[in-house]
Amino acid sequence: MSQLSVSDIIDFVEENDVKFIRLAFCDLYGKQKNISIMPQELKHAFEEGVNFDSFLILGYDDEQGEDLFLKPDPDTMHVLPWRPQSGRVIRFYCDVVLSDGSPYKYDYRHFLKETLLKCGQLGISTRMGLKSEFYLFKTDEDGNPTNEPFDNGGYFDVAPNDKGENIRREICLTLEEMGISPQSSHHERGPGQNEIDFMSGDVLTTADNLVTYKNVVENIAARNGVWASFDPLPLPGAPGNGLHIKMANYRGGVNLQNEDKEFSEGFMAGIINRMRDITLFLNCRKDSYDRFGMNEAPKYITWSEQNNSRLFRVPEFKGKRDHFILRSPDSCINPYLASAIIIQAGLAGVNNKEKLPPALEVNSRQMTDEISSNLEMLPLSLDEAIECAQNSQFIKNSDFAAVATHYIEKIKSTN
Repeated sequence: MSQLSVSDIIDFVEENDVKFIRLAFCDLYGKQKNISIMPQELKHAFEEGVNFDSFLILGYDDEQGEDLFLKPDPDTMHVLPWRPQSGRVIRFYCDVVLSDGSPYKYDYRHFLKETLLKCGQLGISTRMGLKSEFYLFKTDEDGNPTNEPFDNGGYFDVAPNDKGENIRREICLTLEEMGISPQSSHHERGPGQNEIDFMSGDVLTTADNLVTYKNVVENIAARNGVWASFDPLPLPGAPGNGLHIKMANYRGGVNLQNEDKEFSEGFMAGIINRMRDITLFLNCRKDSYDRFGMNEAPKYITWSEQNNSRLFRVPEFKGKRDHFILRSPDSCINPYLASAIIIQAGLAGVNNKEKLPPALEVNSRQMTDEISSNLEMLPLSLDEAIECAQNSQFIKNSDFAAVATHYIEKIKSTN
């Protein structure tokens, strides 16, 4: 539910037995946090924001001790379907602001908004879609997660081997009820592993939707007595969980992937040429790097039109390209920061008129030492990714250097 005025929202709250309003935002790792307010506080929240103890939230715990406030974005209102229908609960995503209403300088959602404004000034709009993987694990008699997968199904399996189909169905129907459009769902390669794919939308909404989706998956799983994990490598030796990011750029409603080759190739080249610089923002945990190179997860900085195991894929359909897919991220990202950094890298490539390197149309089984020895690799550890980001001239010379440096220092301090 969106595009409502503040007065419309207040009327909705009064007319639909809404008793709790959640003001939500993300910590450093994209984990949803929230505070619940009562209906009579909502008008004040829209006008002034709601103060919170930011010192206890990872990513907002700066030494300056500034008072921070959550200001709800009226376009993000959703009724939470899994909460009681009597005394309903609604949720807003929030911008983090200072006491004077100005944006908090390290609010990554605001950084994404500024990045999209930069695109808009160039006449560009970007759309993003996601493919997200997660595992389902059995729980013990106290409801705590075990390391035993919910099933032993494999890729595209069906019941009875796939025991998660009804859970995926419930997840998809819940998302649809919230106005989010899943495109497909299936059992993935790992035991108990699942994937849900989403229709493309504007980048800010899609980033919000990823946070919603993870929360829905975790709640629906818990309601069914299982535990959902988005960890990059929750089951040693089994395929890891990735987050494939699909993007396309438009000008005046025209997809530029085919119609403006110089722009589209420059944008893709900008990302590929800066992958070592930006990997930290796409893979922020130690076990993110254990996933690379395993079970078709990318390891080398390459692109392909046909090969699904490459880092960067530009699929063709009926002789046309309409999007690209970046396959290295995982769902533990902060989605606002990650999408903004990807777009900033792409725009840098456009500005510099960068060219794509040759495609690598070789699958993993055909990869020889002779071929791989000439390929640049992704960082293979969190420490290496931190070092790449710290030494990046792209980041140092950018207008978002302070935001990126803040993130780098916070990741260092928590690992």
